[in-house]
Amino acid sequence: MRGKLIVLLSAAAAVALPGAALAQSTQIKIDSGTIRGSEEEGVLSWKGVPFAQPPLGELRWRAPQPVKAWQGVRETTQYSNDCMQIPFGGDAAPLGTTPAEDCLYANVWRPTAAKGKLPVMVWIYGGGFVNGGASPPTYAGANLAREGIMFVSFNYRLGRFGTFALPQLTASNPDQGRLGNYGTMDQIAALEWVKRNIASFGGDPANVTIIGESAGGMSVHNLLTSPLSQKLFQRAVVMSGGNGRTEGAKSLAEVETIGQNFARRHSIDPQSPDALKSLRALTAEQVTDGLSMMSRGPGPETVTGPFPDGKVLVDLDEAYAAGRFAKVPVIIGATSADIGGRSGFMVAGAREASGDLADQKVPVWYYRFSYVADSIGQPGAQHAAEIPYFFDNTAIKYGSATTPKDVKVGKQVSKYLVNFVKTGNPNGADLVQWPQFTRAGDEMMEFTAQGSTVAQRDPWGAEIDNEKKRVAEARATGHYHSLVTPIGTMLDDPAANEVLKRHLPDFVSSPQIGMARGMTFNAIKGYLPTVLTDEKLQALDADLAKLPRKTP
Repeated sequence: MRGKLIVLLSAAAAVALPGAALAQSTQIKIDSGTIRGSEEEGVLSWKGVPFAQPPLGELRWRAPQPVKAWQGVRETTQYSNDCMQIPFGGDAAPLGTTPAEDCLYANVWRPTAAKGKLPVMVWIYGGGFVNGGASPPTYAGANLAREGIMFVSFNYRLGRFGTFALPQLTASNPDQGRLGNYGTMDQIAALEWVKRNIASFGGDPANVTIIGESAGGMSVHNLLTSPLSQKLFQRAVVMSGGNGRTEGAKSLAEVETIGQNFARRHSIDPQSPDALKSLRALTAEQVTDGLSMMSRGPGPETVTGPFPDGKVLVDLDEAYAAGRFAKVPVIIGATSADIGGRSGFMVAGAREASGDLADQKVPVWYYRFSYVADSIGQPGAQHAAEIPYFFDNTAIKYGSATTPKDVKVGKQVSKYLVNFVKTGNPNGADLVQWPQFTRAGDEMMEFTAQGSTVAQRDPWGAEIDNEKKRVAEARATGHYHSLVTPIGTMLDDPAANEVLKRHLPDFVSSPQIGMARGMTFNAIKGYLPTVLTDEKLQALDADLAKLPRKTP
């Protein structure tokens, strides 16, 4: 009788306190302590899990430091703050939190009922290295987790918090030569955290895929070639990351100059013994100083993105050419109306990178995403348009405007990604066969505007090759500045800059000019037809041709 009573009381307690069982299922121990997440609709999640100490005070402009262990159980059911930035209107993935400097946290989703080690996908957001975060609803990992994988996202420092140097900081060298590229160091620290801890969540640390879009895609290129990260993942996906090359500083010395410019903007003498202390005393808002994707600020350059420092990051061209990179299976692609147009650096860069990797015998699958949601009502898939489809989050992105066709395309596209995360090959049953890319075959998969998948030779290949040839000829003849010269190159040349100001004063003075630095006028004229008319561009090209010839 007493035994039956104990059973009955135990059953009653389980009914009365369902949270007890839930807490047990979501409570796990990682290397820094015990955490408790949540469960919803067959998916377990942990949000706001620290992977490094808050980069505050003396840790501003330092490599990420190990998390200090805590006692008891830490609740991890809400996103942390996204990293410090100025959000901008029109962002395709609006932030879900208030930005702050204390932001180095990760999020994990996994299917509740799965058994065995799960393959892991790690998401790296874009935003020009000045915007973005892990909290946007479109980046949620629950739907992909339901397909049998583990989804991890995290934050990394942006803007001047993410890339900064000063001679004083270099001289003190607190992190054994790891200088300047703090956002990239955060990305590497997050991957190291995954390697150490993901097994506690049920993931396989030996089966990790990194995936990034835009600046996140460029980051994937950086991680493929960084000596510090090549053993931290087994597969990679580059979405609208071009060939990984960026306009900006190319050395630590250049970044130090940019840091000194920023100090002077805040009336801090960069030569003062207290310069670094004074800069660290600035508020997070003062360091951000109005910076966003839409505005870089007036005067001398005070911000740059990741750069080859020789220890954290290396020269991409040299690394790829020499075969000094992680030779793992890769998916690379862009959208049909991506930044720069059909032959611009996103679309052409994706094709170029596919060739560079294929030449090194790396398995590469190349794509172009052309589908546009029924509710958009305009042709051409814009930059970042593919994300909700690859993540099977179309209903989250488009809400009540989502159509059955949108959902169908998302289910289809996401299957390729899930297959790749699981096996290193995107192909599977009931899917159109996606061929590997070769330079000779120029093979690609197009996710068409009609919602189908078509494996074909790149129909834009000849146009991309012709544009590349025109650029090479312009450089070879010494006609260095032209409509096929990167706009940033002309902005940095005083003589060419004056010509641009004379012909296109409103364009040059626009806060958005920073976004165009890596593009050419030929590539972007279709996006600004009333500003960059054929007449204006012909006159501009004629005056650029009159400038003194330069050595290529």
